[in-house]
Amino acid sequence: MNNANGSASVDWDDARIFLAVARHGSLRAAGRALGLSQPTIGRRLASFETLFGGPTLFDRMPDGLRLNAAGTALIGAAEELERAALALERRRAAASSTLSGTVRVSIGEWAAGFLARHLSGQSQTPAPPGITLELVESRETANLARREADLALRHHPPESGDLYVTKVGVFGCAVYRRLGARSSAWVTYTEEQAHYPTARWVQQQLRETGGGMALRASNMPMQYAAIRAGAGRGVLPCYAADEDPLLERLTPPLPEIAAEYWVIVHRDLRRAACVRAVIDWIQALFDHYRETLAGLPGKDLLPTADPIDTRQRSVADRP
Repeated sequence: MNNANGSASVDWDDARIFLAVARHGSLRAAGRALGLSQPTIGRRLASFETLFGGPTLFDRMPDGLRLNAAGTALIGAAEELERAALALERRRAAASSTLSGTVRVSIGEWAAGFLARHLSGQSQTPAPPGITLELVESRETANLARREADLALRHHPPESGDLYVTKVGVFGCAVYRRLGARSSAWVTYTEEQAHYPTARWVQQQLRETGGGMALRASNMPMQYAAIRAGAGRGVLPCYAADEDPLLERLTPPLPEIAAEYWVIVHRDLRRAACVRAVIDWIQALFDHYRETLAGLPGKDLLPTADPIDTRQRSVADRP
């Protein structure tokens, strides 16, 4: 990009690529994060480096790229440019009244399974028309300030950030096994996930009552499949397991590991029409199925679905 005097000026897209490479440590990883090819990332990074006299801003290491002194000196200014550009983009999105386009939701596996059941006409609370939902299942909440997602549906509200946070409801969970199975062994998370509340609860049962370990698996769908096959017993979300004819519940809902869920959105995007419509839809789902989600009997049934995975209304408006 050239200015009126014919000299080159900084292109935000090139600065964005510079920051992505600095954060991810390689052209390939930066390309995955931005949805661009590795050659495109390399070409745009070279263009950015040329603006600063041609010296490279990264040292090429066997395990990837590492910022050198010249690159490190630019990080602060590039991040200021990023904050300004993203703020403008969020405000542009918030000003739009159009109910169309894509809304990207950062979400965990239990909640992803719940929302996915309501994307067809079978649901009494269908998704808002004209909007394409993009559910991004991950262990970590996306960086909402950088628009890695438009909003998040998560277990725990963040402690900081310019965010609007609202609690939408609770998922109850209980111990289940295959109907008629007699195995007392447990199905739970892997050692790397031993800090999860459900994994800690199962570990406590093992210490207090003994029993063996049938399987450790890193996600709920794998655990669900193993329990359903009769491999052992384990903790599952009531909303899915209660309606599965192959499963029987062995305990009432366990309040100590009930999973609270919160919607989190950047304040600038809170009133964007598309984002607001999705937030309202999520709240309506949790309200409509509140007792079913809590694992209480005789309540509204969810739309039927193959088993997949997973709280009273209150609002916390964070500064």
